[in-house]
Amino acid sequence: METDPNGKKILVTGGAGFIGSHVVDCLVAKGYKPVVIDNLSSGKISNLNAHTKFYEIDITEQIQLNRVFDQERPAMVLHFAAQTSVAFSIENPSFDARVNILGSLNLFEVAKKYQVRRMVLASTGGAIYGEPKTLPCEEVDVLNPLAPYGISKMAMEHFATSYQLRDFDVVTLRLGNVYGPRQDPNGEAGVIAIFAGKMVSGEDIVVYGQGEQQRDFVYVDDVVEASMKALFGEGIGVYNISSGLGVTVNTIVDKLRSLLDWQGEVRYQVAREGEVFKIYLSSTKALNAFGWEAKVPLDEGLMKTATYIRSQIS
Repeated sequence: METDPNGKKILVTGGAGFIGSHVVDCLVAKGYKPVVIDNLSSGKISNLNAHTKFYEIDITEQIQLNRVFDQERPAMVLHFAAQTSVAFSIENPSFDARVNILGSLNLFEVAKKYQVRRMVLASTGGAIYGEPKTLPCEEVDVLNPLAPYGISKMAMEHFATSYQLRDFDVVTLRLGNVYGPRQDPNGEAGVIAIFAGKMVSGEDIVVYGQGEQQRDFVYVDDVVEASMKALFGEGIGVYNISSGLGVTVNTIVDKLRSLLDWQGEVRYQVAREGEVFKIYLSSTKALNAFGWEAKVPLDEGLMKTATYIRSQIS
């Protein structure tokens, strides 16, 4: 067992993944000692910060989780490991539930056992509310997810609340559609990365529906800042983390087309089951609670993302 008298050891699940690896980089820059858990199903070794201790395990394996916590004794946890695709969750609801619900429960139980004092959870703002009756969505709005992914995240939130009442502080971040460098252009989630990857490769792209569906896109650096404020702040509860703007998929296509000088075609297909048509979120609660608001404009974020993906593919 490694002692951590200064409370600087922080465990990050999914720390080799898209968002988690950026959070880890920030923690290292602040002088903390991140311990990363990732099963590398979507995370990549190349994303790992060199100043971390890495365990290649799955959060569904409670025995392995116990061993890591027993060895490392983290003071706090950031939980980003998840199955994140709406479409995949519809085809594989049992797998989605096993990772997002049972995996999270394993983490909560081990965190309780080893007296973690604070946990930050990554939830979804894009899928948990369902088709909103009013916009922008606020944290007090009814939760009515349309797909197993949103259902599993909702269940995770409810379980977390029960632990929050008696075991450790919990801050839940309902994230908008996060985008930026390191998002997998070959994955099933992350339309900006997928489109940019196809465009850089000179391929046509597929848009499900007519492209007029709206999403709330928030740049990964803004999400990292929100995660830091949530981890090191005093409050608990649920917070939307978003740009507060609804942007159509067609707008994203047009902006990326211009950035990447893409000459391909858009192939429109039938809208996918379980996908919300229009959603964007209010993050006023996060602004009032810990002074967070999105800072990176969409055009700047798209340019940074496109530049990164071009560097990876070209």
